[in-house]
Amino acid sequence: MTMARAARTLSSPPRSPRAGDAPPRRIETASPEDCRAFEDALNESSAPRVDNSSQLLRQTGFMAAARTLDLAILYALAASGLAASVSGPFWGAPFYLAAPWFLAPAMVSYIFTLTGIYDFLKSSSLFAHLAKTSAGFALGGGLAALWIAFSGAPMRPVILTGGASAVALLAVHAALYLTAAHLRSSGALRTKVVIVGATPNARALIEANAETGDLDVIGVFDDRMDERTPSVIGDAPVIGTLEDMTSWARLPEARKIIITVTSHAETRVRQLVSRLDALPQRIALFLDVEGTDPRATTLSRLADSPIAYLSGGPDCRSAAVAKRAQDLAIGALGFLAVAPAMAVIALLIKLDSPGPVFFRQFRHGFNNSIIEVWKFRTMRPEEASRPTRQVEADDPRVTRIGRFLRKTSLDELPQLFNVLRGDMSLVGPRPHAIDMKTGDVESHRLVAEYAHRHRVKPGITGWAAVHGSRGPVHTPEAVRERVAYDIEYIERQNVWLDLWIMLMTVPCLLGDRLAPR
Repeated sequence: MTMARAARTLSSPPRSPRAGDAPPRRIETASPEDCRAFEDALNESSAPRVDNSSQLLRQTGFMAAARTLDLAILYALAASGLAASVSGPFWGAPFYLAAPWFLAPAMVSYIFTLTGIYDFLKSSSLFAHLAKTSAGFALGGGLAALWIAFSGAPMRPVILTGGASAVALLAVHAALYLTAAHLRSSGALRTKVVIVGATPNARALIEANAETGDLDVIGVFDDRMDERTPSVIGDAPVIGTLEDMTSWARLPEARKIIITVTSHAETRVRQLVSRLDALPQRIALFLDVEGTDPRATTLSRLADSPIAYLSGGPDCRSAAVAKRAQDLAIGALGFLAVAPAMAVIALLIKLDSPGPVFFRQFRHGFNNSIIEVWKFRTMRPEEASRPTRQVEADDPRVTRIGRFLRKTSLDELPQLFNVLRGDMSLVGPRPHAIDMKTGDVESHRLVAEYAHRHRVKPGITGWAAVHGSRGPVHTPEAVRERVAYDIEYIERQNVWLDLWIMLMTVPCLLGDRLAPR
């Protein structure tokens, strides 16, 4: 992904969406006045702190628990089967005989994952789920049985272990299915969405969802509200216009926005997508036409209804869990390591100037939610409450100890509190102030994909930081460069990249004497 691609301005030519694109792609711009009004309302809204990512973690945790339970059962039965196949304890079995027994459970679990057996978020009948489980076990267990048989093991333990495994897995998956159905009905495993378009398509989707329970429709909005617009569709309230949606306190809770305007109204759909492009949520279109080109969209189903994703790749639940585990483990160890240094810094700040030790500022977090970010205070108390003007070289507002803290980025250490609380990540786009300006222009106006920095949690360090884009951004080109790096990180993010960025952060900071901080 090139810098020019990621940092196109609002006036750049439109492009068609492609499957797997992480940042949403503008299809066709609405009028500049409409886009500006919508983005102004979005950035002036003051949504409360909402940890939208916890929804994804709950869903991922349930699937991880199901996979772990399967593996525990299969490994226990595999150990019993191996013990029955050899004389003496099973840990004394030769490698050629033990290997297939202990690789078989992993093979079955992998096939279950590939065939979607662990996806309890989508509703289906109990019979269909157990049938799929049986088919998956027949494939994985059959291959494992052949491998064990070729290793020379007697067949009786293989047959008995296979039968016991099938019965145990079916019983466990029946219980998991019923548990998932209960959690979906309570809303714990539902995906929260907002619908745009109080149309017959919206009613069809909501009625289908009443049967499946896949979604939690928290609100419906329409771009053409009039006296004929219903006040409620099914059990979902019709709240207002798109402008009302931007100031709606619950908007950060939604993981997806579904456009239910008829697909035949191409101009209206394009204008809606253009206006919604200012939001970080994934945008999807309810399909009510035949002949949709699957190469131009990410086809899926929600509430048993056809959906085309116009922005973003598929949710990666395992990556979300891995990243959160990494944040907790490294963040906790890091906090213990730097706690003595933080105590010394706090004392120096109190000795250097009157005022509080910490500076707290509201910034944009995941999904545009508002988070309170902690830092060591580096400005004089009367100046710290004016966040719109970015720091410049030799800024007179900065205290003596503040200059040192900013030069070494030690003022960011309290953000470990934000990481442990779940507001931030160790690695991610830096959280910008809500009303941050570049010159006299609000920074979010300078690049179309600015809001897509919020598709992941903000970080203490990031891909942009290790490439030299850190500190204040004083020109439109610097804003576009920062956003380009942020979007590139979102597309490439994985645990190994995060570890590399963390390792490179200190030498990059120590080697940078030019960026004002």
